[in-house]
Amino acid sequence: MIIMGDDAQRVQDRNAQDYNISAARAVAESVRSTLGPKGMDKMLVDSMGSVTITNDGVTILKEMDIDNPTAEMIIEVAETQEDEAGDGTTTAVAIAGELLKNAEDLLEQDIHPTAIIKGFHMASEQARQEVDNVAEQVDSNDEELLKKVAETSMTGKGAELNKEHLAQLIVDAVSQVTVETDEGDNVVDLEFLEIETQTGRSASESELLEGAIVDKDPVHDDMPTEVEDAKVLLLNEAIEVEEANADTNVSIDSPDQLQQFLDQEEAQLKQKVEQIKETGANVVFCQKGIDDLAQHYLAKEGILAVRRAKKSDLEFLKEVLDAAVVSDLDSATEAELGYGSVTRDETDEMFYVTGEDAHGVTLLLRGSTEHVVDELERGISDALEVVAQTVSDGRVLAGGGAVEVEVASRLRDYADSVSGREQLAVEAFADALELVPRVLAENAGLDSIDTLVDLRSAHESGDEHAGLNVFSGDVEDTFEAGIVEPAHAKEQALTSATEAANLVLKIDDIISAGDLSTDKGDDEGGAPGGMGGMGGMGGMGGAM
Repeated sequence: MIIMGDDAQRVQDRNAQDYNISAARAVAESVRSTLGPKGMDKMLVDSMGSVTITNDGVTILKEMDIDNPTAEMIIEVAETQEDEAGDGTTTAVAIAGELLKNAEDLLEQDIHPTAIIKGFHMASEQARQEVDNVAEQVDSNDEELLKKVAETSMTGKGAELNKEHLAQLIVDAVSQVTVETDEGDNVVDLEFLEIETQTGRSASESELLEGAIVDKDPVHDDMPTEVEDAKVLLLNEAIEVEEANADTNVSIDSPDQLQQFLDQEEAQLKQKVEQIKETGANVVFCQKGIDDLAQHYLAKEGILAVRRAKKSDLEFLKEVLDAAVVSDLDSATEAELGYGSVTRDETDEMFYVTGEDAHGVTLLLRGSTEHVVDELERGISDALEVVAQTVSDGRVLAGGGAVEVEVASRLRDYADSVSGREQLAVEAFADALELVPRVLAENAGLDSIDTLVDLRSAHESGDEHAGLNVFSGDVEDTFEAGIVEPAHAKEQALTSATEAANLVLKIDDIISAGDLSTDKGDDEGGAPGGMGGMGGMGGMGGAM
């Protein structure tokens, strides 16, 4: 009996598991070489020829042309990790790939996937508890430790050369947007923190500025460029002549009639400027256009105006100035204005806007080229998230693979108390965790086996903070050495990796109405060079 169409494809049982595990492992292995301070970068070129150079796991996976349903499930791990923890995306994806590799060995021993899934879940729950047990409680006001957390996150991400200066900026920025709740908890509101970039200068010249930056010029040369007692109108309406919605033809018999039309347009613009003046505003940031004649009238009234301001700039100015964004000039009132000061930096050709009471700040990142400053921004964004998490959560861990080796050792002890075949899955989970120190060693050009043996020996001797210093190649107390990671990011990585691995292992049948490719464009075979089709992962391996 034929129950499926001619184009349908079906992969069952062990073949389906092999297919899924191969796809997931290919994704994990594509980013493994970026892990750690000595990790390498990837150059990604999209279909339009735009080049991205990065070693940020989630950026690599988002930019790659991946055309496989299972591989896309693993990419979701990286995206979840980025959203929830801000960093640790490569670790989460690499552990997910290693869990599936170890699960493949267990499947070959005829251990049922259900037993493996249960064992992985038990191990994940226990691992999260152990991470909490080995975590160190820190004071959210401990500036030196927060700087170490920021430096650890930035190391190997383009921001490394100036990491001390940038780490100080990050800690200062986070402290300025941290508020204490009535219950005594610290909440970091990164909505009040804006990142602006500028090319042509060194990263060491990056700075933290109170308020907002608007990278625009005044619309008229006669306008003031500095307003100390600024009353700012944020406008989401064009200061231009209103055009009719329908196409209209007008017959004119004399030049006087034409002049009447022109006079009417001029009166319209005059009225708009008068409305702005009546609100009391002396600075206008307009998201849309400003007519040339209106520019002249605004300059005549001594009002500073900026046109085509970005929507994101207006939203941030709204927070900084405690103002409202006005969409209709006819209903604009003084109550909707924001109060502060506006100054102009003629060298950088940008306005600095500060508010009277708001606590918004802008991190101005500088770099020599567009690619440099883009990668710097990615590294800084991760570090900001990590420091913010540390301030909110108050727990940190020793880095350099120390926590993975310690938790793996404790999981092996826990496995002795687990009965049945799940015990093998718990031990496989412990082995997967040790991938992190192994890859750190490989990426630093060290022997991964010798490094792992030395790390295990140190932890068996009772040194919970023993990790790998990739620069010297020695096993040392990484917590004392200033290699510090947030506990929340590690817990999230373990959870995301386990859930993704279990999701893949639970599939025993793949039914597709056509090609298994997820790209259903004009080319039925999927995107060239992608990971499409049933034929395995060749395109992916070649791309990386």
